[in-house]
Amino acid sequence: MNCRLPDTTSVPTHCGATINSDTYPTLDDVVAEDLDVIFVGINPGLASAVRGHSFSTPGNRMWPALHRSGFTPHQFRPEQERDLLGLGLGITSIVRRPTARAAELTPGEYLQGGEDLVRRMEALSPTWLAFLGVTGYRAAFGDVDAAVGRQSATIGGARVWVLPNPSGLNAHYPPPALAVEFARLRVATALPDRSGLLGNGPFGQQVC
Repeated sequence: MNCRLPDTTSVPTHCGATINSDTYPTLDDVVAEDLDVIFVGINPGLASAVRGHSFSTPGNRMWPALHRSGFTPHQFRPEQERDLLGLGLGITSIVRRPTARAAELTPGEYLQGGEDLVRRMEALSPTWLAFLGVTGYRAAFGDVDAAVGRQSATIGGARVWVLPNPSGLNAHYPPPALAVEFARLRVATALPDRSGLLGNGPFGQQVC
């Protein structure tokens, strides 16, 4: 019987087989020097690694959130990711190794990824780093009290904001609430509302 990975429709595997994510390609960053915001994921999903584009896993809500919150003028497709650079935005991750689930990463990988991220951001000098999920930020930088929102720390000279994880598995933040949290960051960065959907606040807990 043929089976497929739960987070992609393009990579067949044998039922019950152990997936060796080390055989998957790494995902290129979408970065440049002096960007306004670089969004920092935990690590690439297998679907994104195979397809070669960020946030390609079915059900991920990153691209709708960027649009609804006003970061992008329309909802980008994953293959349009490099168009973000012209808007002053970028994408990277803490850990480079792709996995089916972030739970497969070790504490050491998080810590090493955090150190690597600091070095990379020192070279790129973004104004803001926006971490996609508090769990990854806590694990990489040892800040067990971190919560969604502005952080007091800086990384590689960049100011730090933690956003909810845009994964479709994050039931704590349905799409309207996720868009609001992204919009709060956009307002803090003084970037314009490019979609005209939410404006510049004040924001309630959720929007329709």
